[in-house]
Amino acid sequence: MADRVLVHIEGRELELSNLDKVLYPSVGFTKGEIIDYYVRVAPVLLPHLRGRPLTRIRFPNGVDAPSFFEKNAPGGTPAWVRRQTLPVPGSGSGRDTLDFIVVDDVATLAWLANLAAIELHTPQWRLSNGSAAEPDLLVADLDPGPPAGLAECCLVAVAAKHRFEVDGMRPLAKTSGKKGMQLLCQLPGGQSSEEVTDYARLVAEDLERALPELITAKMTKSLRPGKVFFDWSQNAAAKTTVSAYSLRAGPTPTVSAPFTWDEVEAGAVRPLPPGEVLGRIDTFGDLLAPLLSSRSR
Repeated sequence: MADRVLVHIEGRELELSNLDKVLYPSVGFTKGEIIDYYVRVAPVLLPHLRGRPLTRIRFPNGVDAPSFFEKNAPGGTPAWVRRQTLPVPGSGSGRDTLDFIVVDDVATLAWLANLAAIELHTPQWRLSNGSAAEPDLLVADLDPGPPAGLAECCLVAVAAKHRFEVDGMRPLAKTSGKKGMQLLCQLPGGQSSEEVTDYARLVAEDLERALPELITAKMTKSLRPGKVFFDWSQNAAAKTTVSAYSLRAGPTPTVSAPFTWDEVEAGAVRPLPPGEVLGRIDTFGDLLAPLLSSRSR
């Protein structure tokens, strides 16, 4: 295979390189296959990325080699890639602002995949008039402490679903693509990130009181073994969560994939490979599509 290939995607010209480079060594999964997955999943992925500043985790030499977080647009970013300058108070970069990439189209997604940006992470808010708008999502990040795992996450997810429903919320579930899960709720609007964080913490503490043997709302790591940490802090404006349909770096390629509540209640949740996720999309469509509908109070 040629080292460099010129392709055209939606009117954009891209030079893709080293498509046969293996980035998941244990299974021989290549950069070309990563690009292919992101292009094929784009119809359901892009609506969740659109308008959100993107943090990438890049693995230029594969998932077994050092990686790095990237928020700023790298040198050589094509002029057609959407960028948005945003303040980053307290950033370790030493800069007051960074030029974030916003992924609105398939060409940008393919360009990032060609840079070995395997993982895609976004905040719970979208841009409005060039700055952060109020959050449109609440996230509950369920992080199991061994020996707890996805089975325990499913139990907590069901309990959390009922608790959220008391307040009129309609959570949807996805895996992190690794050991945990996330619940996502569409917000009606009018809340700040601080208010959403306070509410998520209230729910977490309610659940901890109800199921102390299974759930902890405290960040102290020594309290987590055998329990599921209900991480409410991911709702802070500066924090990001792995996007739905993003690949994850691990021994094998897995995806942060949505599941139905029937599957969660049955405990039939596991990390899924990209091919299986694409097949589920053919069957179910985007299970997280309700998060994209017009908000109502």
